[in-house]
Amino acid sequence: MLILYVGGLYPHGRDTQRLGALKDLGYAVEGYPSVPITRKCDDKGSLIDRVAWKLGFPRDLTQINRTIVSEGLRLKPDIIWIDKGNTVWPQTLKQVRKALGATKLVSFSEDDMYAFHNRSLYYTWGLKYYDYVFTTKSYNCNANELPRLGAKKVVFVHQAYDVHTHRPLAVTPEDQQKYGGEVGFIGSYEAQRAASLLYLARNQVPVRVWGPGWGRLAGRHPHLRVENRALYGEEYVKGICASRINLCFLRKTNRDLHTSRSLEIPACGGFMLAERTPEHQRLFAEDQEAVYFGANEELLAKVRHYLEHEEERRQIAAAGRQRCLASGYSHHDRLKLMLAVIEGGQ
Repeated sequence: MLILYVGGLYPHGRDTQRLGALKDLGYAVEGYPSVPITRKCDDKGSLIDRVAWKLGFPRDLTQINRTIVSEGLRLKPDIIWIDKGNTVWPQTLKQVRKALGATKLVSFSEDDMYAFHNRSLYYTWGLKYYDYVFTTKSYNCNANELPRLGAKKVVFVHQAYDVHTHRPLAVTPEDQQKYGGEVGFIGSYEAQRAASLLYLARNQVPVRVWGPGWGRLAGRHPHLRVENRALYGEEYVKGICASRINLCFLRKTNRDLHTSRSLEIPACGGFMLAERTPEHQRLFAEDQEAVYFGANEELLAKVRHYLEHEEERRQIAAAGRQRCLASGYSHHDRLKLMLAVIEGGQ
C-alpha cells in the first residue's frame, strides 16, 4: 500500500512520528510538508500570515496544493493522508477525488476541529471530500459537530506515544540539574494552568514549568521556576524522567478530555498527575496507573502525598508504563486500527 502523507513534519512533531510509524509497519510512504520546515511549532509566522489565518484563508507557503495534485497523479497512492490540512484547498481535494477515484482521502487531527480557532475555511469547505476524518476529540463525532460541517465518516481515536522517543531514560546528575525537579509541567501557557501552578508555589511546593508563553510568570514566586522555552525530543523525555511528579493539564480552548501528554508521560515511565476526566480514567486506572485531581485543593493534597511516598509513586509510574505497552497506546497501534478501518471500508 502506498500512502501520500501531508503534515507539518517538524523534526520532533507527532505527524513526523506517525509517518515514521507507517514506514515501520511496512507501508510505502511519501511525506510532504504543509508548512515550511524551518518554522518552529509555536511560530505563528509573519503579520501577513497571522492576518490571513484570522480571516480563515492561511497561505500555502510550501505549494502543498500543487504537490498533492501532481504527486497524486504521478504516484496514484492508495491513501492520501492529510494531518489537519488547514492550507489544503477544497478544489485540490475535489480535483484529486475526480482524477483518482480509488484513492482514499483521509483527514487526521489531534485538535478540536469543530472549534473555529483551529480550522480554516479551506478545511471546513473541504471536509465533504474526505472518506474518513479521524479525530482525537470524541465529541467531534457528534452529529452536531464535524458531521454537521460536511464530514461523511468521523472516527474517534485516542492520542498516542512514539515508541522510539517516549521511553524511560536514565537521568544523569547533570540531567537532573538541567531538567528536573519535584513537580514539573511541560506545555504552553494558559491562565487556568498558571493559577494552579501559582497555587502550588504559594503552598511551598517547588514547581518547574517549560514551554512558550510563561515569561509573564517569571519572578512571580520563588517556588515557581519558569524556563520559558519548550522541550522537544530527547530533552522533552529527560524533562519527564527527571521530574518526580509530572502534571498533565488539559487545554480548555480545545475541550480536551485527554491530550498527547496523557500517553507520553506514562510511556516515559514518568509519574502522571492529571486532570480527572472519563477518558483519562478509561486510559489509566485511577491511583493504580496514574493519579487524578479536580480542584486545586485536591491537586495540592495529591502532590504532597506522593512527594512523601516515593515507593508508591514509583509503583504507579511503572504500572502506567506497562499499561501503555499492554493496551497498545503507541502510534504504531493507533495507526493499525485506523488503517484497518480504511482497508475494511468500515
